[in-house]
Amino acid sequence: MPLNTCVFDAYGTLFDVNAAARIAANEPNREIFKGVWPSVSNIWRMKQLQYTWLRSMTETYTDFWTITQNSLDFALEAHKLQNDLELKERLLALYWELQPYGEVSQMLKKLKKNGIKTAILSNGSPEMLSSAVKSSNLYKVIDEIISVESVKIFKPSPLVYKQVEEIIGCYKSEVLFVSSNGWDISGAAGFGFKTAWVNRSQDPIDRLAHNPMHIVKDLKSIPTYFSI
Repeated sequence: MPLNTCVFDAYGTLFDVNAAARIAANEPNREIFKGVWPSVSNIWRMKQLQYTWLRSMTETYTDFWTITQNSLDFALEAHKLQNDLELKERLLALYWELQPYGEVSQMLKKLKKNGIKTAILSNGSPEMLSSAVKSSNLYKVIDEIISVESVKIFKPSPLVYKQVEEIIGCYKSEVLFVSSNGWDISGAAGFGFKTAWVNRSQDPIDRLAHNPMHIVKDLKSIPTYFSI
């Protein structure tokens, strides 16, 4: 079957997960944070992912917003910034309005112009995802926002990917799944989606069961896979 649906991961794929820390670091009176923000952001993201995997494995699901807060607490304490409550609240507020990557809007507009259905499939809570889409003015070019909240388990569980078929009403063979996370790509490919890995950092391919069908450096070329 030809591809007719493009499904995107949200955080790190459409939205820049480093944007919150970068913006906060450049605000007034943040000299200490300005020197460590890349490390804080990296640990924040890594713990965020680790906690989703561990909670899925131990069947102790909690929503992604709670995980995001817990992960930030760990990252700030690792840099002895746990007592800076104003910084913590600012970072969390900025996470609700993460900036999209520069090519996202035009890429999505091209897909919609070509009649391709678009969706987000994310670990994020529905409220978080809706806020990010609204603040980025992407509502007109995203048809569906699908969260793990409905199945109470995080990616890469097959139960998460199966939601795409059920909610959009398509076959898995009609879907191109796009993510910046190699483990997410492997899970989606194992489920049966065609996949495109957004490898912005030029990382090696993860040694997992399933490899990406396509590897791209950004999202600009995604619409071309629907005209082949």
